[in-house]
Amino acid sequence: MNDAETPNQPSNSGASSSPRKKPIQHPEYQKAPMERRVFLGRLGAAAGLLGTAGYLSLAPEKWPLSLRDSTGLLSKPVLKPVRLDDFRVAKPIGQTADVGIGRGGTPDQMLRKALDAVGGVKHYIQPGDIVLVKPNVAFDRAPALGATSQPALIEALIQMLLVDCRAQEVRVCDNPIESPSDCFMKTGLRKATEKAGGRVYLPDPNSFKQLNTPGATLIEEWAFFHRPFTNVDKVIGVAPVKDHNLCFASMGIKNWYGLLGGRRNQFHQDIHEIVSDLSIMIRPTLTILDGTKVLMENGPTGGDPSNVVTRDVVMASLDPVAQDAWAFQHLLQRDPHQLPEYLHKAELKGAGRVDFEGRLREIT
Repeated sequence: MNDAETPNQPSNSGASSSPRKKPIQHPEYQKAPMERRVFLGRLGAAAGLLGTAGYLSLAPEKWPLSLRDSTGLLSKPVLKPVRLDDFRVAKPIGQTADVGIGRGGTPDQMLRKALDAVGGVKHYIQPGDIVLVKPNVAFDRAPALGATSQPALIEALIQMLLVDCRAQEVRVCDNPIESPSDCFMKTGLRKATEKAGGRVYLPDPNSFKQLNTPGATLIEEWAFFHRPFTNVDKVIGVAPVKDHNLCFASMGIKNWYGLLGGRRNQFHQDIHEIVSDLSIMIRPTLTILDGTKVLMENGPTGGDPSNVVTRDVVMASLDPVAQDAWAFQHLLQRDPHQLPEYLHKAELKGAGRVDFEGRLREIT
């Protein structure tokens, strides 16, 4: 062996060398005797955990923290119901009118007259607002049949909100009885919305939340089409005026029925109570009634053009109860002494006043 070589290094000649020695191990854990008090402490902790587990698994179902679940429902997540904001805006100082009526001209002109009669749309919608518009899109019907909101009026309103008021966004939504996509297409409301720069929201199972409505009789907690309301600042309802075979008239208040989810057809058994509940479920910024084409008979679905009468009237209101009462009498031309029961119920619930005398302003 060359003196320069070490025992653990191979020689230059490539001959095998003795194996390397293993390095000294320094383990992180070294066994040491356990003190008696440490042992007793750990034993007590283990007994406590075992006792707790036994309690949780064997305690009666209604005891605190019990894990017993005979129904299998304890693990079901409990979602806290949501509440809607109050979207109302106080009318201008000195204004007495709660209901504006616009007559004559194009839908855009009639709409502007009606809004000007209650203080002008710019008073209610501010720059940067996110605005939700709720038309009636319940049925797969052509606009001429009067069963749904007129697309020309929706287009005019969205343009007004985006251009005149400089709203940040306008959302248009409904939960139709028939296929939502088909209804928005057949009624012309999707085309009108998108042409004007708005966005259509269609319902899906994830769009609904449980809504809490204090004071409601039938829908104190009920599934509600909530997704379009996320971060919304103002809400405007736009409804046609039409006959209804159950509650005699479908107008501004009844329009909110389209936001309910679940098995809402069960409410037909108590139609006037549910419509009056709707009057407090939504506190809208404005309610617009589309009286350009009025379905006088065979409502709410219609189907015969001969049942539709042209009135050329658009209304805008801060009091949907008074507005519906006026439209029932003057647009549907029904006996004012036989107002739908839901209007009186809505008044009792604080949604507005049936008596509209002295609170109207008409611009022709």
